[in-house]
Amino acid sequence: MGLHTEKSLSAKNTSSKRGVLLKRIRDNKFAYMLMVPTIIFMLLVHLLPMIQGFWMSFLKLNQFTLVKYLKAPFVGIDNYVGLLFNTDNPVRQGLNFAIRNTAIYAVIVTIGVMFMGLMMAMLLNRDFPGRSIARTAMLLPWVVPSYVVGVLWGFMWQQNGIINYILVDVLHLMNEKPFWLLGPNTIWAIIIPTIWRGWPFLMVIFLAGLQTIPEDIYEAATIDGAGKFRQFWNMTLPMLKPVIAVQLLFQIINNVYSYNIVSTMFGNGAGYPGEWGDLLMTALTRQSFGYWAFGSGSAASIMLMFAMLMVVGVWYRVFRSELNAQ
Repeated sequence: MGLHTEKSLSAKNTSSKRGVLLKRIRDNKFAYMLMVPTIIFMLLVHLLPMIQGFWMSFLKLNQFTLVKYLKAPFVGIDNYVGLLFNTDNPVRQGLNFAIRNTAIYAVIVTIGVMFMGLMMAMLLNRDFPGRSIARTAMLLPWVVPSYVVGVLWGFMWQQNGIINYILVDVLHLMNEKPFWLLGPNTIWAIIIPTIWRGWPFLMVIFLAGLQTIPEDIYEAATIDGAGKFRQFWNMTLPMLKPVIAVQLLFQIINNVYSYNIVSTMFGNGAGYPGEWGDLLMTALTRQSFGYWAFGSGSAASIMLMFAMLMVVGVWYRVFRSELNAQ
């Protein structure tokens, strides 16, 4: 009898929940209809190419089988095994340097653009004459296309370029003009232009976040004797934490997948940026297309995608409370 009653209550609860869900769907029917084109577009642009890339990673797809495309010989996980354990795999050549450079590049660029963006946002959040003009002027690096940034900075980094002229001939900070596009200096030749172009976007995001913080709390903190640093550390940073969390994830993903600046600075993708200038995206693109190893290239891309999903998982665990509090 008791068991029968429990089953009846459980069935009623399930039916009630289903009814509530159907009512919410009916109430928001127009909103769901508006979402349909977006969902279809996302399926066509994102999901289908992803499935295709995943399938290609199991195929022996090279210059001899390319005409068969998705019907090329199925080789199972051989492409993955070759990338991990076969040192003669052409796609794997130089990949260790690219992984090292990408890690250094992603960490320094992410920290650099977020630090610069936050500092400039705090500066431009103050009230001073010409603030609107200053805010607009600061956006100029962001509107320059990344391809143009790569080409221009490539000229500037030349041994007889303007950067060495300023450092050596004007400021006398160095005794001789260094090579920036050869050797270990190359990593800085790609990091600095990326930070230069990226921080204005972060500035806009942080500026919008700063303007949501009420001025009253700063006035109260000042009356209580809190200095500017304490106000920044105990009030500004905690209130910006959700914005910082989202931008941190976007910047990490964006910088790991960075391609344009390195590609244009070193021969529009055809050149080799060297052991200290090559990134994962430029290395995979050059070697996959250069050696016609599309199966192995797809396998490398899928492995990178899963690595980034792990990064996103770690990020979500760290910032879950801030995201759920919004």
